[in-house]
Amino acid sequence: MYLNNIMMDQDRTARLIEIAKNSLQPLLEGAVLYTIPLTVITFIIGLLLAVLTALARLSSIKILQMIARVYVSAIRGTPLLVQLFILFYGLPTIGIIIDPFPSAVIGFSLSVGAYASEIIRAAIVSIPKGQWEAAYSIGMSYTQALKRIILPQASRVSIPPLSNSFISLVKDTSLAAMILVTEMFRRAQEIAATNYEFLLLYSEAALIYWVICFLLSIVQGRLESRFDRYVAK
Repeated sequence: MYLNNIMMDQDRTARLIEIAKNSLQPLLEGAVLYTIPLTVITFIIGLLLAVLTALARLSSIKILQMIARVYVSAIRGTPLLVQLFILFYGLPTIGIIIDPFPSAVIGFSLSVGAYASEIIRAAIVSIPKGQWEAAYSIGMSYTQALKRIILPQASRVSIPPLSNSFISLVKDTSLAAMILVTEMFRRAQEIAATNYEFLLLYSEAALIYWVICFLLSIVQGRLESRFDRYVAK
């Protein structure tokens, strides 16, 4: 009986190792083909949207301020998963059909734009008013002062929180599995559904997420050091 239990444990261990090996390639493909591209695309779009939103919040034009405030409040005040469900499952009820990946891009971009806009706005506000006055005193316009003086300084302040937002976005893309985007977590769900080794597959996916985020944190540190040297000059 004891020997039988040992043999069964060995067989199960061998089976789990085999499953882990066979599932590694599909999971990595999901990460390379969907998770990482989705993260990069949505962050770039979201960052552009964030800059525009932050400038609108700081604008003297009341209508722009109001639109930006409502947008930020609506996105930050509702769960990201609900937003994705509205885009992918809700809009088709009124005749607007969007494929899974574009739905994810729109949803994540809107989310990044709202949250990052507050980071950028705070960074711009943190720049001393004397910098604006100095720029105006040498004949710069608002746009020139913003581009040449304010934004370069604000970018240094915003790099750490924006980097953290990017790393968080990598993990948040797992929510795209709920709208049928075949990213890494979706691949793990599909494989686990065939062999019922949910703990193994989800743990393997979590490990890959962790490795990606760990590497990104190293890049973040180097990026901050480079900006420190740039500002020092």
